[in-house]
Amino acid sequence: MTQGALRLFFCSFFLLISQLSYAEVNDLQSLPFHASVYKDKSNNDKVEDILNKNFTTVDTEIFNFGVSDAVFWIKLTAEKNLILNNNFLFIEQSRFSISEMYHQKPNGKPLAANLFSLFKNNLVKNAQGITFALPDTISKGEIFLLKLKSQEAFITRISVITESKLHAKYALKDIIFGIYTGIMLIMFVYNLFLFIIVKDKSYIFYVFYILFTWLTQISIQGYGLIYLWDANSFINNYSVVLYSLLGLVFASLFTTSFLNTKLFAPKIHLLIKIFITIILVTTALLFVTNAYIGFVAMQIITVFGVVIALSASYFVYFKKHFKPAGFYLIAWSILLVGAVLFIMKDYNILPYNTFTTYLLQISSAIEVTLLSFALADKINYFKKENESAQAQALNASLENQKLIKEQNVLLEKKVKERTEELENANQTLNTTLTNLKATQSQLVDAEKMAALGQLTAGIAHEINNPINFVTSNVKPLKLDIDDLKEVIRKYEQIDLEKEIKPQIDEIEAFKKQIDLGFINDEIVSLLSGISEGAKRTAEIIRSLRNFSRVDETDMKAIDLNEGLLSTLVLIRNTLPDNLTVIKELGNLPKVECMPGKINQVFMNLVANAVQAIKSKETQAEEEFLTIKSWYHNQQVYISVKDTGTGMTEEVKHRIFEPFFTTKDIGEGTGLGLSIVFSIIEKHKGHVEVISELGKGTEFIIILQVNTL
Repeated sequence: MTQGALRLFFCSFFLLISQLSYAEVNDLQSLPFHASVYKDKSNNDKVEDILNKNFTTVDTEIFNFGVSDAVFWIKLTAEKNLILNNNFLFIEQSRFSISEMYHQKPNGKPLAANLFSLFKNNLVKNAQGITFALPDTISKGEIFLLKLKSQEAFITRISVITESKLHAKYALKDIIFGIYTGIMLIMFVYNLFLFIIVKDKSYIFYVFYILFTWLTQISIQGYGLIYLWDANSFINNYSVVLYSLLGLVFASLFTTSFLNTKLFAPKIHLLIKIFITIILVTTALLFVTNAYIGFVAMQIITVFGVVIALSASYFVYFKKHFKPAGFYLIAWSILLVGAVLFIMKDYNILPYNTFTTYLLQISSAIEVTLLSFALADKINYFKKENESAQAQALNASLENQKLIKEQNVLLEKKVKERTEELENANQTLNTTLTNLKATQSQLVDAEKMAALGQLTAGIAHEINNPINFVTSNVKPLKLDIDDLKEVIRKYEQIDLEKEIKPQIDEIEAFKKQIDLGFINDEIVSLLSGISEGAKRTAEIIRSLRNFSRVDETDMKAIDLNEGLLSTLVLIRNTLPDNLTVIKELGNLPKVECMPGKINQVFMNLVANAVQAIKSKETQAEEEFLTIKSWYHNQQVYISVKDTGTGMTEEVKHRIFEPFFTTKDIGEGTGLGLSIVFSIIEKHKGHVEVISELGKGTEFIIILQVNTL
């Protein structure tokens, strides 16, 4: 059914209701009696004694006494002589457990009146409403006593009506309920059909919700008593409460499934689970309590259910931006507004007419229709998200149809074509596999190049510092040596044939001029600095030589601590200023392994830890990178722990998958940890990961000492 057709249907439906409502207002007569009421809480008062009780005047034709377990006596007193030709007293309520009328003439005894039915089956008289025949003439002072007790809420209208108008009223009720049942049946069949097709459990929950909503309405309107169950059965006594509670169960299940509250709103999801448990317990208690208690509990639970449903849909739509939840929110809002307006007519705030009488059914029909729209919109929502995949599936489906049509032409030709297609497909798969392997190889090479880039940057930075230190010391050292050479030259130029003392005094003056003592101290200092720079350069070269065996595949016994220290030396230039490296390296036995591969593991883990710390939005005054190693029970443990961003359980379970990365596009290949896992697995070791979101991550490498 298109949206245009649905709009036309609802416009016609509301037009029909408004016309019939207007007709009914003109047909009903005012109640020509003085009305008063007495509440019998004991439920034991007899009609002979009831007239001596204190009755309270009621100035309305709508009798709203709420939910009560008491019997209500309504006294209708004629204040003048009345002439009523073939008129009836009509009580618009089908859920009375007690419905009796007594007629008392002045100075006479109250006599019981018989129920009147327009139908052969007297069962209908209690289902469609309660009707009593009135005398054609009524004298002033005559009294009609109504003894009424409701199974649920006592809300009814009492009016005087002719037989023809009573027929029209029943016909109107049948028409409206027929339209309502038609809408519910269409929605039931349509969504059941969709459930069979898409296998989405939201549809089956919705189908059962429609079913129990409809059963609740036919119970309230009395049609269940006519067509489905016996008047004295358990179902008839508890139908409204039972079906309302079951409807709430499936409405709650539909809410969790449709709004995906487990993902979008975990706290609300838990609340709904508790709410469903309460409903089921209340439903079970119906078998040991009376209908009055069950109805009160059902009303309270329904209020909470509406609040939870509206809160869940509001949160998912506005906070999680799940667009199909908008239809859900509107649907429940319309039902809530309809229920409020329905109740307002019982308190004379709104006029009591056909529209307000059946407003709950109207809002219910609109609600289930909008919920059906919501399910359809949910399909469209996910359809847009998977548009590419659906297009491929459609192309495959069209191709299959083409193959099936060709199959009817010639079997032999079809076999040949199929063989060619399989060969082409096989060739395509082989090509794709080759390309995939090439791409994977390129990505692995890219990861190696990234590691090599880190090495290059580390080497360039670390060697540049001591070399600059040596270079900066060479020039002042040369100047100091030149001064010394000048002193030596002056001594060599002494003329022994001339007077010695003046020449010596000249040399001594020159020595004071150049501050020879300072030059000697400075030369020692400069040589010490050059020596220190040379030592640091040698350390870097040694670390580089230890780390440079990336592609070695031979197993060698090495000290893993050396690899860790070499890694820290080469990556030192990438460390932020607020990062403190803590080294707790234990005494380790040598481990048989591929040194280059293990060093690659250390580099990847340390580089990831530094990146995790740098990517924190809020940096602490001091961040920590802790490197530990220890030996226990024939196993060597290497721990790399950071105070970085940490990760969720979902990310933690996927970090070793090839190509999985949480970095932005272009910042990582997603192969670093996959390579780590592969290398450790080849060494018959394993990796443990401990992480908490916002607090940091720890990787623990465990290797056997006798790995061979």
